[in-house]
Amino acid sequence: MTNITTLGQLKASGYQPKSIKEEMRQNLIKKLQNKAPIFKEIVGFENTVIPDIERAVLSRHNIILLGLRGQAKTRIARLMINLLDEYVPVVAGSELNDDPMQPISRFARDLIAEKGDATPIEWLHRNERYTEKLATPDVSIADLIGDVDPIKAVNLRLPYNDERVIHYGLVPRSHRCLFVINELPDLQARIQVSLFNILQEGDIQIRGFKLRLPLDIQFVFTANPEDYTNRGSIVTPLKDRIESQILTHYPATIQISRQITEQEAQLTPNQTEKITFNNLSKNLLEQIAFEARESEYVDRNSGVSARLTIAAFENLASSAERRLLINDEKSTHVRIGDFWGIIPAITGKIELVYEGEQEGAFIVAQNLIGKAIRKLFVEYFPDPEKAKRKKKQSLYQPIIDWFGNGNHIDLMNDLSNENYARSLYSIPSLIDIVDSRHKAASKDEKLFLMEFLLHGLAEYSLLSKGMVQSGFQFKDLFNSMFNFGGEMTDDKWN
Repeated sequence: MTNITTLGQLKASGYQPKSIKEEMRQNLIKKLQNKAPIFKEIVGFENTVIPDIERAVLSRHNIILLGLRGQAKTRIARLMINLLDEYVPVVAGSELNDDPMQPISRFARDLIAEKGDATPIEWLHRNERYTEKLATPDVSIADLIGDVDPIKAVNLRLPYNDERVIHYGLVPRSHRCLFVINELPDLQARIQVSLFNILQEGDIQIRGFKLRLPLDIQFVFTANPEDYTNRGSIVTPLKDRIESQILTHYPATIQISRQITEQEAQLTPNQTEKITFNNLSKNLLEQIAFEARESEYVDRNSGVSARLTIAAFENLASSAERRLLINDEKSTHVRIGDFWGIIPAITGKIELVYEGEQEGAFIVAQNLIGKAIRKLFVEYFPDPEKAKRKKKQSLYQPIIDWFGNGNHIDLMNDLSNENYARSLYSIPSLIDIVDSRHKAASKDEKLFLMEFLLHGLAEYSLLSKGMVQSGFQFKDLFNSMFNFGGEMTDDKWN
């Protein structure tokens, strides 16, 4: 139909206007019947958030997505344009996207009255029918609703009581569009009040003008829970006018979290080709975020965004790439030592409570990595505490004894592949324990597991782990206690 250029041709085509909410409803029905994906980029919401959104669209509701940061609220809102028709007709030159069959602006009505069926028609693509505004305290009513434009009044030689002198804001200009307001609680209460009639009756007021504009808008709001921020809240009458409130959430499992991270992380072709990740390294990365969401040092009301693991995954790849470049090697496998490089991604993505501030973001990040190692250790190796409880000799005793005889090992973050392997193989029984549990693993995976085993034993207080320049030193726990006068706080990565 996009070859239609006049109102007369549009009438002859049998075109019938429909509201945006009815348009989205009909397109959703078709997609559901055809089993077509609507939010294919959204992972983990298949049985929770997405069905709620579909029910809201079928009910022709305005929507508010309520959840902590990094829960794909804005991404969902942007993907909702896929429920719009590909093109819709508008009166050419109209600033309010007037439907030629149902014009609402003075400009469009006057043009149709003048030219009749010869009124020119343009076609608006669905991508142009999306408006997004971040709510900030400085947003004004003029920004959202509009104001009188004195320059327009002078140029057109119109009195100030003529509605043609109005400069419309974002909301009227989003007629027949999807309009998204992010972080709604940050919008000042008096600005929120200006949305009341738009949501309910379609009225807008601009400098004394009372305009009955039947605006046709699908509103989508996003917000953090009200107890998250002291900056503001959603005023009750506005919340009452938003028909569907949908709660978002963080990934429920490591597997879902991994899928999100791998989908969103942007690795270079060089990193993808030359750096290998095993399942444990990826699971460990995701477990750090899970630990952060439960940590006593992290503000749970603030949340821990999925962007943490995405940025951390990119940093992990870059840590391995940097080491590869330094040693002039062609390929490498990630190491536990490379997780040192993800600390900047963690510290920038967590909000600390008072106790966390006292510890410091750097120490908290180390603590989270240590807890993640401890959590996953028992999935790959026997629980060290079980043998202790049963008073049996530990599987790890040969390793503990080797360190107890005065031996230690330094694992620098930038070791070459050859020196890294030589250091780990120098510890008797380390490879034997890995082989006994993971015989089918590749050579690189076994090296990763050997390093992981050392870090895990340190987390279970069977070895001492200390930071030395750009790496870690492992040695006997008791000798470490005596050497440091009984103080282990700085000697353990925990």
